[in-house]
Order: sequence, then structure tokens, then C-alpha cells
Amino acid sequence: MRVRLEVPATSANLGPGYDSYGLALDIVDTLSLTVEAAAVDPHRCVEVTGEGAEVLPRDRSHLIMRIIGEVLEAEFPDVAADLCPRLSLECVNRIPHSRGMGSSAAAVVAGIGLAAELGAWSTGAEMSRDRILEIATAIEGHPDNAAPAIFGGLTVSLSAPVKSWQVPVRTLEYVTVLVPSARLDTEVARGLIPAGIDHAIAADNSARAGLLVHGLSNDAQVLFDATRDQLHQEFRRSAYPESMALVDSLRAGGFPAVISGAGPTVLVLAEAVPDTLVPAGIVARRTAIDLGGYRVSREN
Repeated sequence: MRVRLEVPATSANLGPGYDSYGLALDIVDTLSLTVEAAAVDPHRCVEVTGEGAEVLPRDRSHLIMRIIGEVLEAEFPDVAADLCPRLSLECVNRIPHSRGMGSSAAAVVAGIGLAAELGAWSTGAEMSRDRILEIATAIEGHPDNAAPAIFGGLTVSLSAPVKSWQVPVRTLEYVTVLVPSARLDTEVARGLIPAGIDHAIAADNSARAGLLVHGLSNDAQVLFDATRDQLHQEFRRSAYPESMALVDSLRAGGFPAVISGAGPTVLVLAEAVPDTLVPAGIVARRTAIDLGGYRVSREN
């Protein structure tokens, strides 16, 4: 049996929606999981092409393989011992790594989704996408990237209890991501945000987060005001000064630009950005908004 799964990149925060808003993008990783007839070499059970091919492990320590095993053991213990030794995985990675585009969440969601499909095939027991979000949030720590990877489109999520809602996106079909070559560890970026935030800042961000939903659903003209953030981006400026300078430049030109997730990619809620505003070394990509979340198919 072979399972194919495509999982989208995501952009979290979208400016004021810190740790709660996420948007799925039509840049996908493709995973193909095969249940072999006999046990495979545990040290050579993963093939990787594309992003991370030079450094990612090829054994069962690979994040997706590890999560598949953990989820099978927790959710489908009766079949885990038989299935896990017989699994091989092929990864075609297109989502940039450590750039604030949800590559880690995509891998986590893919691992859980593949385990869910194996469990359904072996036992007939279906795992809901809400349950997949709960598991992904427990692994990731927050649902902002996992939710759009699972459900697609624009999502607004709670961490406690773990729950997510899809918000209709009617004013945009495409956005622009400006991807630098530099990478940034998410934990480094998170560590720069102070423990306490002024109430005025919190109130302003809350208002703009609500306005952002209105902008993406009903009125694109408010997106510039809706994407102004004071809660996290300025505190992290030292971690991605070039990206913040790009955000400043774009916003000075009237574009609704924000840092994508923990950065350093810049997300612009517009279909195109003039080449004159894109610095050398930055890859500008126009991408559709993914509306369906991860997609899975099975070959028996």
C-alpha cells in the first residue's frame, strides 16, 4: 500500500494575529509513504529531494518518520508494531526551511496525516482533522501554522482549548512572499519578545486583528491598516534587520507587508510587488492561497 500526501506552506501571524492567525499557501511538500512487504533497513528508509536534501536524515530519526511511529503507537497500537518496520518514505520538499513559512508544521501535519491514513487502512478507524490539530499543537506548541496546513485558507485558532475556525477569503486569490537566503531559528525569534506587553499595544493589535478578518473577507482596502503590528515584529528587528527594512520600505509604498511567521520571509497581501522594491538576493514568489489544506490519496 502506498499513500501520497501533499501539505501546504503556511504564513503565521499575518501582522497582528500573533500565534493565532495563519494562511495556507500553494507551495507544497509531497510525501509518498509505502508499506513494504517486509521490514526495510531502518538506516535507509527515507529519500529526500529539494529543500534540506543535503542535511536531513535518511533513517527513522527523520521528523516525519518519527511522528508517524509515535502517532501509530499512541492512536493505533494494535497495528503499530507490524507497520512501522515496513515503512519507507519519499519526500519532495518545496517549502523553504527556517524561513517562516511553516516547514516544521508541514512536516508535523504530514506525519500525523500519514499515520491517520495508515490507521484507517489497517483498522477502519478514522482520525478527524480536529484530532490531528490537537496532536500537531501538542508537538508544535501552538496551532497557528498547523491549522491552515490542515484546513487550508485563513484560520483563526485557540491554543487552550485547541480549536480552529476557517475564515472565508474573498478579497485575494494570490499573495506575494519575498524569501531571503538567510535562515532564522524560530526559538531565537520567540526569545526576543518580552514577557509583558503594554495594554495599549495589546488593545491596538486586537483591533487590527479583527480588522484583518474583515479585510480578507470583505474589503481589501483596509488590509494596510489591518496588518500594522506592534506586538512582536519590532521586538525581533535585530534578528532580521534586512527583512524589517524591506517591510518598512514596502509599507512606505502602501503595501500591506508583514514578517511571515518568525521570519525572515516577508509576506505581502497583494498579488504583485514592483521589482524595484525587491532587493538583490530576495526571491519574490506570487502564490495562490491554498483553500483545502493537506491532500491525501491511497494506492492499494
